[in-house]
Amino acid sequence: MGRAVVAASCLAALSLTAGCGAAVRVQPPAPQGATAAACASLDGRLPRTLDGAERVPSEPPSPYVAVWGSGEIALRCGVPRPAALDPTEQVPEINGVPWYADPARPSLFTALVHGDYVELTISSRHQAAAVLVDLAAPIKTAFPGH
Repeated sequence: MGRAVVAASCLAALSLTAGCGAAVRVQPPAPQGATAAACASLDGRLPRTLDGAERVPSEPPSPYVAVWGSGEIALRCGVPRPAALDPTEQVPEINGVPWYADPARPSLFTALVHGDYVELTISSRHQAAAVLVDLAAPIKTAFPGH
């Protein structure tokens, strides 16, 4: 794979500052209290592989961030409510997890779980629906209704 393709893959992760080396740079959120505990629980439940991409380290290391591939898929747990989300808006559910798809950023999804938010960036190289399905069970288990 050429350097241009690798660079484009890194850039596709939107809010990431991807340094396609050993670790991928992602700014971790700073959840508090029960949200922080649920996010730490989620970290241990996440799959090692998503849509063929292996989980890789993030920089700085954080229990609130998970990255697969060279930044192609990135999860940040405990982020603020998406600014564009209308609180009365109905969002689609995938396996019991409601996902808000940001209309301005088509590769950005946010799970809405009991007043907490899990942000997911998925590059166009991956099947978003498959990734969202694979993350539903770990998210539901980590956020059982808190």
